[in-house]
Amino acid sequence: MDRAALADFLRRRREGLQPSDVGLAPGARRRAPGLRREEVAALAAMSTDYYTRLEQRRGPQPSPQMLTALARALRLTGGERDYLFRVAGQNAPTPVTAATHVAPALLRVLDRLEDTPALILSNLGETLVQNRLSKALLGDRSRHTGLARSEAYRWFTEPDERLRYPQDDRARQSRAQVANLRAAYGTMGP
Repeated sequence: MDRAALADFLRRRREGLQPSDVGLAPGARRRAPGLRREEVAALAAMSTDYYTRLEQRRGPQPSPQMLTALARALRLTGGERDYLFRVAGQNAPTPVTAATHVAPALLRVLDRLEDTPALILSNLGETLVQNRLSKALLGDRSRHTGLARSEAYRWFTEPDERLRYPQDDRARQSRAQVANLRAAYGTMGP
């Protein structure tokens, strides 16, 4: 573990972020640029004392879970996250990609749903498999290519996608699409 490099990296990233970058209110006047240590600690669900010790080169070696929380709190890119893990003396986690494989057991369940429209989506809302009734009701959802494979992308770019929902439910559905993308981002990373 390179304590000096870790401390310097954490401090520079913290100072480079503004409260609005991470969804916080600007609050009272700030004497120093960027986020406060307690704000980063709260975003990473760790104690302020622990985070402070890391920045002051006095902390213990952080666990992979703690590094993942810090990477998320500091809005690190994939390369920055890998660097954070390296200077902390840990192996960077392998990036998670969108699911493209459907487990055989799940396919068996889908095959048994002959009287119900059903489809299986990836974590990005891409249709992987759909049954006959689903195709009859929704059309062949797997025909799309590129970004249009994602249901969320089509929801916001193709007005016809929203016609399946009542007008007064579309705002809720828009929020649900964004929440699903955020959840996918949380599991997949940048």
